[in-house]
Amino acid sequence: MTEWLASYSSILIGIGGLSILILIFSIIGLGWFISQIPEDYFIHEKRQADNWDKYSSETRVVIIIVKNVIGIVMLISGLLLLILPGQGILTMIIGILLIDYPGKFKLEQKIISIPSVFRGLNWFRAKSKKSYLQHPFKKY
Repeated sequence: MTEWLASYSSILIGIGGLSILILIFSIIGLGWFISQIPEDYFIHEKRQADNWDKYSSETRVVIIIVKNVIGIVMLISGLLLLILPGQGILTMIIGILLIDYPGKFKLEQKIISIPSVFRGLNWFRAKSKKSYLQHPFKKY
């Protein structure tokens, strides 16, 4: 056993370091991402129009690409955090929120309606001194 640990020590150190980095990123980044979600984001029947008019078409493309890349990284990080220390499910949800794909808004509403997920997101928002998210299936 000690021979195996000695022969793979660099890999084990790398995995441990990655775990620590993901944990730090999830603690810092997750709260910020969750606090940026508008409180009424999930309550509409259809996604509300974005303020894309103020950006050039090139800037919009760059923003969409960067947003999707960050979303994919967060989704993969969330999968890793399911077995490593950190907020795996919440990190995956943020990744899903950032990536663009058909049917995304309905999926977001279904995920956010899970009581434990809804409570977790609102806990992060409370820590950021933001108002709570409105539940997607309650009538306001």
